[in-house]
Amino acid sequence: MGGAAAAPRGERPAGLPVPDAEEGRTGRGEARIEDALADPVVKAVRDTGGYGGAVYLRSHDRRSLVLCVMSGVPRSLLKPWWRIPVSGALPMCETFRSGETQYLPDERATMLRFPQFTAALPYSFAHAYQPVRVGGETVGVLAVLCSSSREPAGEEEVREGLRRAGRDMEERLAEYARGLPGRTDADAVAYGIEYDDQPVSVRLPTPPAQAVAIGMIEWDLAGDRWSGDDDALELLGVSREEFGGTMAAVEERVSPDDLYELRAARRDAEDTGQIRGRHFRVLEEPRDEGERVHYRPVELWGHVVRARSSDRLLVGALIDVAGGVTAAEAAERLPDGLFSLDQDGRVIYANRRCQDLLGSDLERLLGHYPWQVLTWLRDPAYEDRYRAAMLTQQPVSYLVRDPDGVWLGFVLYPGVHGLTGRVFRTTAPAGAEPGRALPPSSEPAAPPTGLVTTARAGALYHVVQMASVLTESVTVRDVCRAVSEQLLPAFGAQEVALYSVRDGRMYLLWEDGYPQHFLDPFEGVSLEADLPGVHALTTRLPLFFESPEELVGAYPRLALDPMTSWAFLPLIASGHPVGSCILGWNTPHRFTAEERSALTALAGLTAQAMERARLYDAESAVARGLQEGLLPHRLPTVDRLRVTARYLPGTKGMDIGGDWYDVIRTGRGVALVIGDVEGHSVGAAAVMGQLRSAVHSFAASGRPPQEVVTHTNQLLAELETDIFATCCYIELDPATGHARAVRAGHPPPLLRHPDGSAEILELPGGVLLGVQPDADYPVAEFTLEPGSVLALYTDGLVEVPGSDIATGIETVLSCLAVSRTDSMEELADRILGAARRAEDRPDDVALLLTAYDPAGAG
Repeated sequence: MGGAAAAPRGERPAGLPVPDAEEGRTGRGEARIEDALADPVVKAVRDTGGYGGAVYLRSHDRRSLVLCVMSGVPRSLLKPWWRIPVSGALPMCETFRSGETQYLPDERATMLRFPQFTAALPYSFAHAYQPVRVGGETVGVLAVLCSSSREPAGEEEVREGLRRAGRDMEERLAEYARGLPGRTDADAVAYGIEYDDQPVSVRLPTPPAQAVAIGMIEWDLAGDRWSGDDDALELLGVSREEFGGTMAAVEERVSPDDLYELRAARRDAEDTGQIRGRHFRVLEEPRDEGERVHYRPVELWGHVVRARSSDRLLVGALIDVAGGVTAAEAAERLPDGLFSLDQDGRVIYANRRCQDLLGSDLERLLGHYPWQVLTWLRDPAYEDRYRAAMLTQQPVSYLVRDPDGVWLGFVLYPGVHGLTGRVFRTTAPAGAEPGRALPPSSEPAAPPTGLVTTARAGALYHVVQMASVLTESVTVRDVCRAVSEQLLPAFGAQEVALYSVRDGRMYLLWEDGYPQHFLDPFEGVSLEADLPGVHALTTRLPLFFESPEELVGAYPRLALDPMTSWAFLPLIASGHPVGSCILGWNTPHRFTAEERSALTALAGLTAQAMERARLYDAESAVARGLQEGLLPHRLPTVDRLRVTARYLPGTKGMDIGGDWYDVIRTGRGVALVIGDVEGHSVGAAAVMGQLRSAVHSFAASGRPPQEVVTHTNQLLAELETDIFATCCYIELDPATGHARAVRAGHPPPLLRHPDGSAEILELPGGVLLGVQPDADYPVAEFTLEPGSVLALYTDGLVEVPGSDIATGIETVLSCLAVSRTDSMEELADRILGAARRAEDRPDDVALLLTAYDPAGAG
């Protein structure tokens, strides 16, 4: 019970080489898969009126969808969904599996179809998903996000925009695949379209902005001579012919109020050898008589170089700051704090008032998340407000209490390229809590929006998703499969092993990703073994190792495979040790506190589901044993007939069905019987056993078919069980092929003739058994031709939810006709396969096939 794994086992066609994924991303500029997706994603966002987009591609092992390209949405917000299981209850997973476009206009539609997704992201936004195909094969999913409160694009417009982007992506990805190293002409078109790296962010186009003008200047400090390029002279508002090239000519272009700044710049250069952002205004155009004066703010930067020992030459730049500096100055004049975050939530600006209110200078804040620098902002409720603003693209307001007990109001104004925020002192109402929306009296300009959660979205989603999947898992195998399909993609692991405890020893229930036979030495180890999987269970504490050195240091004699990080999780249910779950990563993995908590919680859910599944399996084994004991162990051999039967349970646990079949020798030939007791319970199975015994007894005593069914009906009525049954009884003479049949509410038999044609035998029949004690059951007669095949079945074979029984009968009849085989066993399997291919039917199925072959033996 150590841990590690081999390379993931994907579903690549046999014989195809594995492409060098790293080379495909970084080896050549033209061979990066994200380059094929970036432009279509941006175009899809624009065409659908959205604010964000993303593309998921299938992973190499086909278990996961991996976020490849995203635009307009911060990477940090979607980090819990960078890698998701294909089987997950998420809209992108459903789109990938179904291959159908989905449009979810608001949170109500999302809640109805994907409640787990809404629980993790309880925000109001519209989203749509388009399958990405290459060569007819689905390789990924395109998603776009739209604001549900602003005027959205129409659904048809969104769908059409997604379809255009999907076609564009298909062409680009096909071209990318054709250029992969090691590709052959025989490779599938979608060969190599997969992703296992981190997502790449693509910026949405920004609105056109006024370009910053920069002019280069040289200033001879000794001779007070100026020279500049065309841009510098344009900023000074003078042509080259008009410019005198002296300091006095420059001063003529400067506002009289700012002449001191220009002269102070000279002193800076002489004293320090550089000028750092001296700010002054210059005339924007020549001064004419009667014309109003216009000034433009500029900054002067430069440093002194020496051409000769006696020369002092300043080389620098004149910068037009009409937008930037004036905006910053305006922000500094505000009584409230003002800050700006980039798209990923990091600080890129904070005015001085903001710095004062937050108690931190700009240098500490720049480039960091606010909640990382200021520990008192680490409450998940505050981070959730930021998440709500970015995902809804609507203003969000909330209250914060600083370490000194002062209440601050925050208002966030989001955009696709980042977020601007205000912070100010406020008076909180009675009973106010941090994270709650601002009362209207405190901030009338920002109505309270968004929802507050107290748990991080990623951990919450994984726990909710796993709980949902495990709730639907019935058997131990179902639970193991669910854990493998959910945990491996969700946490990026490559191997999983599940062990159970039995008689003080550990036994393997499920493994995925391990080298062949690697786990054999750990089978049946005692609970005293010096192994991490055992210790995790006996101490009831999870063990995490982030490197092989850590694991070997703790367990020096433990055999390792190529993994580099491991998690050993105890499975404890209601205080009872159930087993251990082992996860392995093939790259160094750091277990955050949040991830450790999530894995521990998921182990608890797994243990509870495992115990429930164990009880079910034990109960089911008892029920199946009872049911199988009531059916014939083998059918008698009859000359001139070839007979085979099938029984498939469709019910669960102790809810066993009442389907039965039998072949009984009579004084006139052989009786072929099939029946179905209504309901699924031990009581139904008991009634079935009584009816089968009664039919067998009546038939063996030589009674004719009508009397057998009539007496069986009377017996069931006398039992007073309130349970009804159907039955089809056919007595066949193997010597002549002559048959007499009685039908009591049962589906009609099917007959295939020697020429391959097939028909439904519409035999007259009576009511169900047990309904009317004195009911009459007519007898119908027919003759089988040599080479004919007679099929009796219960309704579980032909009933399809959402369709009528006639359609199911036609399906079986068609299969019976086209399946030209001499093997009755193969024919029975084909019929079951054809009838049950579309879905796993919930009802039991009994099938009895009889071939009339006078020339052969039974």
